[in-house]
Amino acid sequence: MKAIELIQPRLDAFRAVTVPTPEPQRGEVLIRQRAASLNFVDVAVASGNYPGPSFPLIPVADGAGEIIALGEGVTGFAVGDRVVAHAKPRWIGGRPRPYEMTQMRGISLPGSLAEYVALPANSVVPVPAHLSFEAASTLPIAGTTAWNAIRAAGVGPGSVVVLLGTGGVSIFTLQLAKAAGATVIITSSSDEKLERAKALGADHLINYRATPDWDGKVLELTGGLGADLVVETAGTATFARAVNATAPGGTLFTIGFVTGAEATVNLLPIIIKALKVVGNNTGSVSDLRDAARAIGAARIEPVVDRVFSQDQAAEAYPHMAAGGLHFGKLAFKLDW
Repeated sequence: MKAIELIQPRLDAFRAVTVPTPEPQRGEVLIRQRAASLNFVDVAVASGNYPGPSFPLIPVADGAGEIIALGEGVTGFAVGDRVVAHAKPRWIGGRPRPYEMTQMRGISLPGSLAEYVALPANSVVPVPAHLSFEAASTLPIAGTTAWNAIRAAGVGPGSVVVLLGTGGVSIFTLQLAKAAGATVIITSSSDEKLERAKALGADHLINYRATPDWDGKVLELTGGLGADLVVETAGTATFARAVNATAPGGTLFTIGFVTGAEATVNLLPIIIKALKVVGNNTGSVSDLRDAARAIGAARIEPVVDRVFSQDQAAEAYPHMAAGGLHFGKLAFKLDW
């Protein structure tokens, strides 16, 4: 089969190769991969900032496609079914165990930039009927993370949600929060992106360049209370302000480190406000299944800002790494 390999930790170190086509073993399905989507973890791998990978490797954790063969003993799926593949196929449900977390597509397992992949049948999830392959490929990491944020905070009618930036997780959370009846406050340095977020239902817009004390603006908008959920995507530069913007008893859902992974924070507000600080490393196959059902029921259309061909990896990765160039997700259309 044809594939793209990342041969060393560099954003342009890709090559087209031909490798053996996998055979589905007992309990596995063989998937013809039709689309993939980029996440920050993919860029971290290609930048040498993620532990564990051995090069060369087939990159990109997230992907979607159609089943073309069933291994022995597989039930519940049929040839032709459209499925999305979980990025961590060993983590089926429940609390993660170490061996489940270390097995990840695009790092220790073959990723999505290949014609075919064989995966355990219990690690793939049906694609919501209204989604294209490109849209479906955004669900495993970004869609599942957003769904887990909504669930962690019990978001519903009347809840207030604060989102930092307009990347894939933030935009998914915006869509899910609005479907749940919440009020959404979103920040960005781009007025154009803020207007796009408004078109998706965002209630309040904050340009953090014009308003560096965006946490104060959140408090002003909420009558001094703060937000029930703050999705913290940036890390070092924003964590303390995110704590300040979270309401008493609220949830600070921390998922990103684009400005750094170390933060100095005053513990007193966390203690006094009885905040729930939740770290997240995507979620299980069960979480992905729930997210896909919710997205299907609400007919949410994932926002894919740009679609690349599989031969444009050396263009797509720097575009993702630059930050601020895209709104929502970047995807690959796989057409070998």
